[in-house]
Amino acid sequence: MSVYLGIDTSNYTTSVCLYDSTTNEVISRRKLLPVRDGELGLRQSDAVFHHVQQLPELFESAFADFKDEIRAIGVSYAPRTAEGSYMPCFTVGLTAASILSSVLKVPVYRFSHQQGHIAAALYSVDRLDLLHKRHIAFHVSGGTTEALLVNAEDGFVTTSIAAQTLDLNAGQLIDRIGVMLGLHFPCGKELEKLALSCTEKVRARATLKGMDCCLSGGQNIAEKYLKEGKSPEFIARFAMEFVTSAVVGMSEKLKEQYGDLPFVYAGGVMSDSIIRENLQRRFDCVFAKPEFSSDNAAGTAVLAFIKDQ
Repeated sequence: MSVYLGIDTSNYTTSVCLYDSTTNEVISRRKLLPVRDGELGLRQSDAVFHHVQQLPELFESAFADFKDEIRAIGVSYAPRTAEGSYMPCFTVGLTAASILSSVLKVPVYRFSHQQGHIAAALYSVDRLDLLHKRHIAFHVSGGTTEALLVNAEDGFVTTSIAAQTLDLNAGQLIDRIGVMLGLHFPCGKELEKLALSCTEKVRARATLKGMDCCLSGGQNIAEKYLKEGKSPEFIARFAMEFVTSAVVGMSEKLKEQYGDLPFVYAGGVMSDSIIRENLQRRFDCVFAKPEFSSDNAAGTAVLAFIKDQ
């Protein structure tokens, strides 16, 4: 068998994955970094510490019944492929990959966290063919809200930003509203559950500037609703509808600009059922399966296989 190891140490999740290119199956292990109740994130020094603590146990679990050989290693080195993109937390995964490469005598391939998200999304719905075709890939999370024009000029994943948020990321907005309502960080799943129980009609529209979006106004409106005594369910639904309006609006503008290219939606926010159903009604689009939408190392493992050919 040809097995490839993927490692991703992102801002909030430690991830390890084994990809068997013969069977197209993965063994994926991941664990969220601990965040105290009421807090909106982690300092990078704390994230690095927790990755160092969690990575060994994930390796132990992933390799528990492993008896084959690793052909190559794929690892996330930075949030994006853009110049200057850097976060200390990714150095933990890079260090582990470097050590394993020296011991196992196998190559290491470096990818951005964003490239990993795109590959994981496409792997999960059996559309890896799109890695070599022009398409629009959204990466919508707590750390990023961007639409990327994906090209195949060099036979691999090259991207350029086609649209983006001009202030808050979608995941940041969701987490800020969630913490305001007393939910646990990260708040996406709990906020979605609240939103789905809302029985009132909710209107929301994010501001667009060209193909870009502005999301900070959503927090101000949510705070206003809380002061007015609106229910948590109403405010949660507003948050999801506000983000939906932004992504739908960006997608419509991008379709006008680039024509009928396929849309791929990845990132933790895109696992929300409210947002996903709205987009599926409007566009020819591909969504990562929920377990491959949030941070994971499957994409880096799959990309290592592709790069190794």
